[in-house]
Amino acid sequence: MSKLNEIQKPIDNEMQLFESYFRNTTKSKVPLLNIITNYLLRRKGKQMRPMLVFLSAKLNGEINEASYVGATLIELLHTASLVHDDVVDESHQRRGFFSLNALWNNKISVLVGDYFLSRGLLIAVDKNRYDLLKIVSEAVKAMSEGELLQIEKSRKLNITEEIYFEIIKGKTASLIAACTACGAKSVNATDEIVEKMKRVGENIGMAFQIKDDLFDYQKNNFTGKPSGNDLKERKLTLPLIYALNNCTNSEKKEIYNIVRDKNKNEKQIARVVDFVTEKGGINYSIDVMNAFKNNALNILKDFPNSDANNSLQSLIEYTTTRNK
Repeated sequence: MSKLNEIQKPIDNEMQLFESYFRNTTKSKVPLLNIITNYLLRRKGKQMRPMLVFLSAKLNGEINEASYVGATLIELLHTASLVHDDVVDESHQRRGFFSLNALWNNKISVLVGDYFLSRGLLIAVDKNRYDLLKIVSEAVKAMSEGELLQIEKSRKLNITEEIYFEIIKGKTASLIAACTACGAKSVNATDEIVEKMKRVGENIGMAFQIKDDLFDYQKNNFTGKPSGNDLKERKLTLPLIYALNNCTNSEKKEIYNIVRDKNKNEKQIARVVDFVTEKGGINYSIDVMNAFKNNALNILKDFPNSDANNSLQSLIEYTTTRNK
């Protein structure tokens, strides 16, 4: 049994029901839209976000239809954001498969993303769950601001640690915080509990993104070399930010020149990876990631011990130990 399957055990039935619930919300009278939706659904990821909604709901009460509405709303908006991201990033692959814009085109991809956004809004309105819609809408706003801030700072290469945390809190942690908040809200938890669960999700999201950023500097399974994807896109993430704050002026100048180079080769990527490792950027980032992880775990200590709580703790541990 895989680690995620084990984590999912307390909500197995709910996750199975969610699959058909979600599929029903995406149906359309337009054949092309159904073909594309089926393509997306066959290539679903780990489904950590609906898992977080249901585990947070179960931790604080009995899972009900509102929990399914919250999970569906978040998954629809998350899917829309991934489709739009692939267009913005001109990416032709997603999770090892062709992206929508690679198979169809940018115009169709943007329209499909818009359709998923509208379905998310409509399901919340149809079920009169404006409280859940507000939580998720605030997250989408934060995601957009985080991405735009990263683009702005990447152009100037002037990202500080403080700005980095602001970026990842917006672009990643905000939606994961919405998952845990929606889960609690769906079972009518108090505002205080909803806020606590939101903080759990926010800390999970921060740790999750730092782990993602670390992958850029670690050997991958396919080539045996670091991917350097963020470096190729001139994105300064925590490992590199820390290293640049702990080096000589000449080293800083050399690394900035490599990052600015639009056609970085493997030798240049390797130089930056070695530099980050030597200056302690990897170890520092792991420490910061674990601090966020521990923040989330410590908040959960305030909640009663249960299968849902244990699974949430295991999921938090998984986010920082996963290998992809």
